[in-house]
Amino acid sequence: MLELAIKGGKGYWAWIGGLLAVLVLGALCYGQQLEHGLMVTGQSRDVSWGFYTAQMTFLVGVAAGGVMLVLPYYLHDYKAFGRITVLGEFLAVASIVMCFLYLLIHLGQPFRALNIFLNATPSSMLFWDGNVLMAYLLMNIVIGWNVLEAERNGVPPAPWVKGLVYLSIPMAFAIHTMTAFIYCGLPGRGFWLTAILAPRFLASAFAAGPALLILLCFIIRKVSDFDPGQKAIKTLAVITAYGMVANLFFLGCEVFVAFYSRIPEHMDHLKYLYVGLHGHGVLVPWMRISLLLMGAAALLLVPPVTRNNEAVLMAACLCAFVGIWIDKGLGMIAGGFIPSPLHHVTEYVPSFMELMISAGITAIGLLVLTVLYKITLGVKQGG
Repeated sequence: MLELAIKGGKGYWAWIGGLLAVLVLGALCYGQQLEHGLMVTGQSRDVSWGFYTAQMTFLVGVAAGGVMLVLPYYLHDYKAFGRITVLGEFLAVASIVMCFLYLLIHLGQPFRALNIFLNATPSSMLFWDGNVLMAYLLMNIVIGWNVLEAERNGVPPAPWVKGLVYLSIPMAFAIHTMTAFIYCGLPGRGFWLTAILAPRFLASAFAAGPALLILLCFIIRKVSDFDPGQKAIKTLAVITAYGMVANLFFLGCEVFVAFYSRIPEHMDHLKYLYVGLHGHGVLVPWMRISLLLMGAAALLLVPPVTRNNEAVLMAACLCAFVGIWIDKGLGMIAGGFIPSPLHHVTEYVPSFMELMISAGITAIGLLVLTVLYKITLGVKQGG
């Protein structure tokens, strides 16, 4: 089926060429990081996990969001998702590829990542997170490819594929739960030291993942003859709506507990993010925009009258995705380090190098996603 990836018009190859150009630019910047170390980033002694780690955390959620297609289709026989389940699985593949790349560049020397697997440390959450991510990646590749191949040959998938699907469902919950445990297992960081961090991560994942998939479905419908199905899109919109409501509810719970208890260790992180602390507040505008976007998404997605309007739905999904990206991709990680346990404020802003390297990784992820979706559409359209 790989031959289907090289069949495309001028627009397709222009998109591929643009992604390759961004990839090369990111690779050149990464060469500077390898030569000079992480000093080219905005990270410091006080903020040692920055933009790279935040993007990895966010993308794990996008990957986990694919289970919102797999679970209804395979466990509840919701046939409306039959046309797009593979799209969700391949979105998870591209997301996890980017997760691993962000992990590699964050470590400075990329070969250090092998220590996670070569020197097993069962007491480390990073060990478990790395293993469940690798398992989930392989599962989605095998499942998606075999389902597509069976569809192309006009036969049902092999029985063992369904068994692998059932195993991938709890694995999807596990990948983001383990990611949350990495943070809330650090007792010195009050912002992350909460029992609802994992549920909050999952709620945001079940909003951001389906929201992105809806936007991708609209793009696919625009650039190809494949129709993902109106019923499937509407159901994904409902999932996104209630995932967003749950995410906002958990955020409200965090704010209530922090300020009702009046514990400075918990309050100061939220103060820094949303109103500023000790005259510092570089993330305040971003976090307020995030809150506004997530609130707007919830207000637009919950009522059926607005949710069923395609133009409004696209705007709401964009608000949901960008709002959650700011919340997790900017505020969640830096907010855990600022202020420090000694209540010193060392602000963090991603450097130009960080942004360019991250753009290169995003280009790799989009390239993987484009190729996998091109093959999928080729099979589904009888190419």
